Order: sequence, then structure tokens, then C-alpha cells
Amino acid sequence: MPDELTTISRRKAFISISEELRTYLRHYGRLSGLPALYKDLESFSNSYPLMDRSGKSTLWDTVVYERTYMKDLWPKLTSIYSLLKTGDLQAVPHLYVERVDYCSFGNSKPFRIRVVNQYNDNYDHFYLKVADASRIYGLELEHVLSPNRINYLVHEDTLIEEHIAGVPGDVFIGEYFDRADVNPVRIAKEFVKFSERCFIRLLGDMRSYNYVVDMTPDFEEVQYRVRAIDFDQQSYEGRCRVYLPQFYKENLPVVNLCTRYLNLATAQQYQQEERSLIARRFLSEKSRLRAIFRAMKHHPAEPADKVAQLKHELGEHHNTLVFEECRSMGDLVEKHIEFVLGKLLGDPRHVPIPHSP
Repeated sequence: MPDELTTISRRKAFISISEELRTYLRHYGRLSGLPALYKDLESFSNSYPLMDRSGKSTLWDTVVYERTYMKDLWPKLTSIYSLLKTGDLQAVPHLYVERVDYCSFGNSKPFRIRVVNQYNDNYDHFYLKVADASRIYGLELEHVLSPNRINYLVHEDTLIEEHIAGVPGDVFIGEYFDRADVNPVRIAKEFVKFSERCFIRLLGDMRSYNYVVDMTPDFEEVQYRVRAIDFDQQSYEGRCRVYLPQFYKENLPVVNLCTRYLNLATAQQYQQEERSLIARRFLSEKSRLRAIFRAMKHHPAEPADKVAQLKHELGEHHNTLVFEECRSMGDLVEKHIEFVLGKLLGDPRHVPIPHSP
């Protein structure tokens, strides 16, 4: 049980994209010209609250555009969706935009576009957001170091993100924890692994509404995977506990579940398994990660006092002085990954293959 809960009361300042980061994005196929930008979607004429099936507010508003403006904008949005999914900017005639939603609650103030296939009524979503360097670093680290692939594109000051499917964490905690058909041990195991992934690469603000639970039917039982969906707080805050999901009050039911079903030895086993997997990904993508860290270190924009606080608190947490020479969040992320993974980043032949009972 955490002895002090974590809150983030202020919005994170936006960090501009440096030329070095743009060069990195171009090299790895993340830059692409787009027919519509974030600012084009800001020209809505009206909005109304979007409610869920039970009549509760979703914190999203559905926005309305003038008919002539909408007629020009909709094909551009379906073209962007095609580019995101197929790499081809050509608009698909049987796709149409059913709805555009806007959320002023989040840091990135995203627009969510609902695209529908008129032949079978199947729908999907994607997002337009203001491009922020720390969020892009978070997306890249998730793509490289986690078991999840991330699909996104950047053009000028606009970020396009693919929808990450899953049950929202707050909904999962409220509606699934007590169901007879779920396996609480497997759920607890995945939350331990998720927490380890977040802390190793310093991804913060993993409150229950900033991650989803992906459920995959197996031949006997359901497999679970917890996935982050918000990357605004990638290595920005100075408090160490911001990067430990168990210290958010929204996650207290998760803490209780893990305490109930996992003993310390088992939890440590799952943490070590996750570290082993992250180490394998690190070793296979070492040059790409070094390029990310260089971009982070060469153009630091985070407040110096947050860097000083975090290196001090990480040193206390791990009882070490290895972070004292760090001068930026890029330094801290790189050093923290190397420190936590330790000898697993040595000879790859010595990295153990995990087995999970």
C-alpha cells in the first residue's frame, strides 16, 4: 500500500521538436506530409458533450463544422487515415468521417476522428494532436522497448496517432475485477510487468484512465496486457513517484489486488522477467535508442529544477550516486535504463529466457 499518493496538478509545458529529432523521425519513417493539420480542426462552429451509454460525460465534446468547410475537410481526414494504415495518401471512397470529438481535458487537447466503412458499418478511430517532443519520445520508447508497436506520423506541429484498443483502465478496475470469469492472478501479474516497464523508461502519469487492458482469448483462459495510451509525461516531472503507477489513488484497487494474489518473491520474479525482455529489445535496437537519447540530451527543454530533483530522488530510491552527473532528462532515462537492467545489457548470450508459470 503506498504511503503517499501522487497528484499532477499542472499541465505540462509543450516542448518543441528540434531539427535533430525531425531528422530522427524522417530516418525512421515517422515524418509525412499531411493534407490537414491540427489547426484546421480548430475551426469548428459548435460543440456538444459526448455521453456514454449510461448517460455519463465522457469528457469529450463532439464538434460541428460549417457544411462547406466539412465537405472539404472530410476527404482530407480519410486520406490521413489511409496513410496511417496503408502508407498511401489516396482517399478511399467507401470510408467516411462519422464524427469528430474534441477533448480539452488532456495536455495535448486531442481531436478524435471516427472513420466508418460504408459497406459494413465497421468503424475505427485516429487522433490529431499538437506535436510535443516529450510525447514523441514517449511514443518511440514505447515502440522500441515495450511489447507493443506504435503507429504515428508527424508533420510540422501536428501529430497523428493510431487508436490503441482496449478496455480503459478505470472501467476495467470498476467492472472486471470482481467478475467470476477473470483470473485475478494473471491480471495482477500483468500490472506488475506494466509498472516495471513504466518505471524503467520513466513514463509518468499512469493513472487508470491513461492506460487500457487488452484481452486476448487463449485456448484455455484469457490473456491480459496493460498498455499505456498517454505519453505526455515521458520523463518530465521531478518526483520519482510520478513514474511508479502504484502511487496514484486511482490505482489503489490494483495495488490491493497485487498484494492479495502475489507474494514478494513472485512479484520480483515477474519484474525480472520484464527486465529481461526489455534488455533483449534494447540490445536489438541499440543504435536507434542511442539516437533517441542524443536528441533528448542535445536539446533539453525540461525545467532544470525537475532534472535536479529527479536525479536526486532516483539516487535515493536506488541508493546510488550514478545519476549525479546527469544534466538532462535524456541523460536520466538512458542512465536509468542501463542501471536497472545492469548486467542484462552485457553479452546478449547471458540474458536468460523467461518462463512464466
